Formats: sequence, structure tokens, C-alpha cells
Amino acid sequence: MSTLKAKQIILKFLSLFSAVRGYNILVLIAAQYLAAIFIFSPTNSLKDVVFDLHLLFLVLASVFVIAGGYIINDFYDAKVDKINRPVKAGLDNYVKQSTKLRLYFFLNFIGFCFGILISWRAALFFAVYIFAIWLYSHKLKKHPFIGVISATVLTVSPFFAVFVYFGNFSKIIFVHAIFLFLVIMVRELIKDLQNIKGAIVNNYKTFPVVYGEKKTKQLSILLLLFTIIPISILFSYPALSYMRYYFYFALVTLLFVGFYLWKSKTRNHYRTLHNILKLLLFIGVLCLIFIDTSLLLDKVINRLN
Repeated sequence: MSTLKAKQIILKFLSLFSAVRGYNILVLIAAQYLAAIFIFSPTNSLKDVVFDLHLLFLVLASVFVIAGGYIINDFYDAKVDKINRPVKAGLDNYVKQSTKLRLYFFLNFIGFCFGILISWRAALFFAVYIFAIWLYSHKLKKHPFIGVISATVLTVSPFFAVFVYFGNFSKIIFVHAIFLFLVIMVRELIKDLQNIKGAIVNNYKTFPVVYGEKKTKQLSILLLLFTIIPISILFSYPALSYMRYYFYFALVTLLFVGFYLWKSKTRNHYRTLHNILKLLLFIGVLCLIFIDTSLLLDKVINRLN
């Protein structure tokens, strides 16, 4: 194999990895399994959760469908990305749009098949989810309020699927979900601020385009203040255990984000804030193991026995 051909293969792989947001997919897998182990099924042993075949199918269905969702989103945003993210757009061009579309249908088909292996309800959920992602990419994201809300709902939906699968309807899960919803919504608003130039050129009626940067910042800061409510409620749950330190850290981080956001003016400022929130959410995924350390010990002991 020639050096040139090997380079082309590597570039195409990186292009596809970029198109399906490989990093986000890996985080999703970790988040779904950690949530399943430490939040949704605290009484089940580690072995029962990790080797649950239907849970594996659910995670795989989520992975394939979301990967397909990223592809179709990039397909519709090709012109916008050339302005907002020229480097990524250049990398994505190493794979033809027709190839990406075929991959999109293939990934969705595989994801739907895994849903069927779980149950007809799961298959219906993923069918609706596939349609919702397409609708968001094609229409909804171009509108101010509904674009932000639909993006947030689509982001948390995979966790809702795991939540329903285990049937754990505890209050702490709802409160945690509210916190997650608010932070993700702020992240989406900041991302819209970051991408405002491409949105204007391509006639996307995003929140900052319609209402301006100042009102977008005001709404974002209001949502950040609202996160204090679910955090305060979570602090009242003894089972939160050492994860309370994550929420102390989150409060300080979100306070910083609010102040920095108000003073931000450039795209680089917004990119920094967007990455900070992504990192905060990623750390939150890793900190799920600290929700109740006794659960971790019990699960490991049960596995050894």
C-alpha cells in the first residue's frame, strides 16, 4: 500500500469519526452504562447490569441512531459549517455526501433492528427518535425557541430510554434530569452565539439571530440561576454521597460561566464557554460512581462472589 493511499484512508477514517462525533459517542456509552449501574438500577449487581443483553442492545441502538443523527445534521449544515467550522468542514469533505447519506440510512436501520431485539416499544421509540433528529436537522434548528428546546430534548432522550427500561421512577432521577436539561440548554444557546455568523448568512432564525446577543445572554444566565434549585434539592438526598462535591464544583463553574458569558464578545469566548460546559457534563458522567460509594463496593463484592 502506497503512502498516499494510506494517508487517504486515514483522512477518510478521521472524516467519518468527525462526522459521527466519535468522542461524543464514547462519552454516551460511558454515561448510559454508569447511569444504569449507579442511578437506574442501584439494587442490581454489577454483573447483572454489565451483562444485561437488552441493555447492550439499547446502548447500541442509541449509538447507531445518534451517529446517524450527527451525519444528517452535518449534511444539512454543510454550508453553515464552511463559515462556522471551516477546519471541520474541510475534514468532512474527504468523504462524499452520497456516501454519508448511505451510511446515515444504514446506521439508522441497524439502530432500529437493535430496538426490535429489545421490544416493539423500544423499536417504536427509536423510530420516532430517528424522525425527530431528522426533523430537528432539517427544520426545527432554524427556529429560535423550538430549536434550542428540541436540541436539549434530543440530547437527554437516550438517558430517558435507559430510565424507562429499568422503570426506576425515583425523585432524585427527575431532579438530576432537570439539572442536566438546564445546563444542556445553556450550552445550546452558547453554541448558537458561537455560530451566529453562519446562521445569519444561511437565514437560520436561531435565538441570537432573532432576539440578539444580549437577550440570549440574559436567558442563559437566568437558566444558570435556575440550576441552583435542582442542586439544592439534590443536596438533601443522603444517597448523593461524594457526588455532592461535583455539584459544589458545578456551582462554582456555572457561576464563572455566567460572569464570563456576560462579558464575552467574540466567537472564541463563546467557544471557550461551550467547551467548559461540555467538560463539566463529562466530569459529571465520571462522577456518577460517587453517588453512593457503598453501592460500588456492594456491586464489586457481589461480582467477586
